[in-house]
Amino acid sequence: MSLGNKLASTRRAKNLTQEQLAEKLDVTRQAVSRWESDAAYPETDKIVRMAQILEVSCDYLLQDGVDEKGTPAPAAVTRLLRQAQGKRVKLTFYEDDGMPIVHDWCVIQDFDGAWANVEVVVNQKKPQKNEVRLIPLTAISTITFLKDGEAAKRSPLELN
Repeated sequence: MSLGNKLASTRRAKNLTQEQLAEKLDVTRQAVSRWESDAAYPETDKIVRMAQILEVSCDYLLQDGVDEKGTPAPAAVTRLLRQAQGKRVKLTFYEDDGMPIVHDWCVIQDFDGAWANVEVVVNQKKPQKNEVRLIPLTAISTITFLKDGEAAKRSPLELN
């Protein structure tokens, strides 16, 4: 979202008109209109003042992927891992030689930064023997969610 779009939506959310915001910034209404249409950009001191008036961070106004408080928005991978956490999923990992290996019946227990704790079945002959491994997220090729009931139908011996 552009600076202009963020400025316009945040201004409306605060129930301010362009004229009211312009008055607070000591600029013309036309200047605010040009900023909101991305026809022009405000000076740095105006951005700082706008952020104060609109109660958002400068980072939010200037950067994509940052919320109103200036906190980076979670990456798509983080959102996906939150959905997968605690559920049985099928993970494909890359091996050193580039060929993927698949572990069915994995459970992503938790994750932090670039790492995830993943519970995997390590011995097909003793399916009760599971192991928790610390896996770098870069080693995960794919995450496939099993449909409800699908995990119950499959045997832990059905590892690829």
